[in-house]
Amino acid sequence: MSGLLAKLRKSSASVAPPIERRAEEERRTSTLESDEQPLKETSKGYWERRIPVIACGAGLFSDGYLNSAVGPVNTILKSLYGSAYTSGNAGSNISALAFAGEVLGILFFGYTSDHFSRKWSLFISTIILFVFAALSAGAFGANGSLQGTFAALAAYRLLLGIGIGGEYPAGSVGCAESTGELESGKRNRWFIWFTNLQIDLGTVVAYIVATIVAYACTDAHLRAAWRIILGLGVVPPLSLIWMRFKLQEPEAFQREKMGKNRTPWLLVLKMYGFRMFVVSAIWFIYDFSSFAFSIYSTEIIDNIIPSTAATWKSFAWGILVNAFYLPGAIAGSWISDKWGPRTTLAVGVILQAITGYIMAGVYGPLSRPGNVAAWCVVYGFFLSFGELGPGDNIGLVAAKTCPTSIRGQYYAVASAMGKVGAFVGTYVFPVIQNDGKTKTQQGQYPFWVASSLALVSAALVIFCLPAISQDTIDEEDRRFRKALVEHGYDTALLGDGRRASVIEQGDREKGNSSGSEYEEKPSKLG
Repeated sequence: MSGLLAKLRKSSASVAPPIERRAEEERRTSTLESDEQPLKETSKGYWERRIPVIACGAGLFSDGYLNSAVGPVNTILKSLYGSAYTSGNAGSNISALAFAGEVLGILFFGYTSDHFSRKWSLFISTIILFVFAALSAGAFGANGSLQGTFAALAAYRLLLGIGIGGEYPAGSVGCAESTGELESGKRNRWFIWFTNLQIDLGTVVAYIVATIVAYACTDAHLRAAWRIILGLGVVPPLSLIWMRFKLQEPEAFQREKMGKNRTPWLLVLKMYGFRMFVVSAIWFIYDFSSFAFSIYSTEIIDNIIPSTAATWKSFAWGILVNAFYLPGAIAGSWISDKWGPRTTLAVGVILQAITGYIMAGVYGPLSRPGNVAAWCVVYGFFLSFGELGPGDNIGLVAAKTCPTSIRGQYYAVASAMGKVGAFVGTYVFPVIQNDGKTKTQQGQYPFWVASSLALVSAALVIFCLPAISQDTIDEEDRRFRKALVEHGYDTALLGDGRRASVIEQGDREKGNSSGSEYEEKPSKLG
C-alpha cells in the first residue's frame, strides 16, 4: 500500500494539473518581461540606433530607380524600333515582368527573413540586384536578333525583380524593427525617410539621369542612351553591399524570431488574417494606380508636348512631374508621427481622390500643348497626396499590425499583393485608356478609376484598421506572446536563446528557494 502511494505521489509531481501549468507559463512570461527592456531602452548610441534603419531601408532607392527608369527606356525603344517594339508584347513584358519577379522575391525572402535571417536575406537580395541590373544594361539577342534583345531584357528584369522583392520583407521589415530602438515621436518619419522616400528619390533620379543621358547622346545615339540609363542602376546596390555585410540583426528579431520552429498558422490567421487581407487590399489598390501612372507618365507627357521636341525634353518634364512625389512623402513622414499612420493614410487617399476627380473633369483644357506646365502641376498634386497617404504609410501599417515572429511573411503577403496590383495595372492601364473614344477621354478614364479606388481605400482604412501607436511593435509582440502561452506554446523557444536562459535561471532560483513542484519539458511551437 505504501509503495502504491509513493508511486502516485511521484506521478502527481511529474505531471502538473492544467491550472498549475497555466500558472507556471504565466510565471515564465512574467519573468521574461521583467528581464527584457523595451526596444527604445537599449544602450546603443545615436548613430548605432540609426545606421541599421538606413542600411535596411535605403535599398528601396533601387526599386524606385530601376522600376521608373523603364519608363524613359520604353519611350526610347519605341522611338528607335517603332512597330517592331510596339506590335508585340515586348513593351508590356519589359515593364511588367519585373513586378512578377518582385512577387517571387517578396514571398521567398519573406520566409527566409522570418525563419533564418533578416541580414543575410537582405544581403543576398542586394547581390541579385547588382548582377541583374548590370545584365539588363548589356541585354543582347542571339546573332544580334532584335526580338532576342527584347526577350533577354525582359528575362533579366524578371530576375532583377527577385532582388528588388527582397528589399520589402527583409529590408523594410528590418527598418521598421530598428526604428523601435529610436526615441518615441520620431519612429514613423525615420521609417518613411528610408523606405518610401527612397523609392520616390529613386524615381526622380531616374528621370534626371534619363534627361542628362538623352541630352548628351542626342537623338542620334539613343541606342547607347537606354543601356547607360539601365547600367547606372548598379550604383545604388553596390553602395550598400559593405554596410549590409556589417549589419546586425534587429533587436526585436533576436528576441522574437520563430527560427526553425513551426509557425502556428491557425492562431496567426485567427488573430491577424483579417488585418492582412485589409492591408493587402489597400496596397493592391495603391500600386495598381501608382506604378501604372509612373511607368506611363512619360508616354502621357509625350502626347501633350510638340511631336518635334527632342526626346530629352519629355524626360525633363518627367522630372517636374515626379518631383511632386517628394513634398508629399516628406510632409507625410512628419504628419504620420503626429496623427498616426491610419489617420494620415485616410486623409491622403481622400485628398488624392478629390484631386483625381478634378483632373478628370478639366483634362480637356489641361491636355492642350500650351498648358503642359499646368497639367504637370495638377497631376503632381495627385501624385503628392498619394505619397502623403498610402505611399508613406501602407508599409508602416503592414510592419506594425503584426508581431515580429511573423512580420516578414505578413509583410511579404501584403506587399506581394501590392506588386500584383502593379503588375495588373501595367496591363489594365492601356485598356482603360483605349476604351476612350477621344484623346481627352483616354486621358480622363484612368483618373476616374484611380480616384474611385482611392475612396475604396479610405473606407477600408477608416473602418477596418486598428489604431497604431509609436510602441505598437512592442505591444503586438506582447499580445502575440500571451496568445501563444494561452494556446500551450512554449515561448522560451522564441528568439536567439536568451529567453530560455532567463527562464532557466528563474527556474534554478525558484528551485533553490522553494524546490521544484513539477518538471515540464518544453514542446516545440505548433
